Amino acid sequence: MTGKQKLAQEKANRMMAESVLSSHPYLESKGFPDEVGNVIAREKKKILLIPMRIDNTVVGCQMISEEGEKKFLFGQRTADATFVFNNGGDPFLCEGYATALSLRYALRGMKRKYTTHVCFSAGNLYKVAQRTGGYVIADNDQSGTGERIAKQTGLPYWISDQVGEDANDYHNRVGLFKFTQSLNKLIMVRR
Repeated sequence: MTGKQKLAQEKANRMMAESVLSSHPYLESKGFPDEVGNVIAREKKKILLIPMRIDNTVVGCQMISEEGEKKFLFGQRTADATFVFNNGGDPFLCEGYATALSLRYALRGMKRKYTTHVCFSAGNLYKVAQRTGGYVIADNDQSGTGERIAKQTGLPYWISDQVGEDANDYHNRVGLFKFTQSLNKLIMVRR
């Protein structure tokens, strides 16, 4: 671990210790008004903190503003870092936290166990996929990066039918039932 990474790790741990579980405007805007997260106040603004871990050790955090702007701590390690929702099932890999929340709701509705890895970027998703396997939930970004990386993993993947959407956008556009149906098709392919 470099000196900058160590300083970022220490800062992330301090920020997490100062945070409180609270609602956040970003979560509300993504369709989760009742969801709470680790929130810290900075300059009269609420910042949502998503802890990033490697082997259960916090190495940094993603900071999400009330408007949805996302940043990492200066110098932190992001390669191989994830945030995980785990209830003991198959691995599902995605880039963003809101996508993981949509996945969690859909998989719960399907009564399916999951281990959802928030990878924070397509490049990191590829790295995580090499050691976990599972399913990829790709962003359908304008550049095509999400689908290109999903294909490179060699794993079964889901992608929205609309360019510019991630799974959370799709979930909010078509509703939970239709999102669940589309995920079920992905899972059935692998059986």
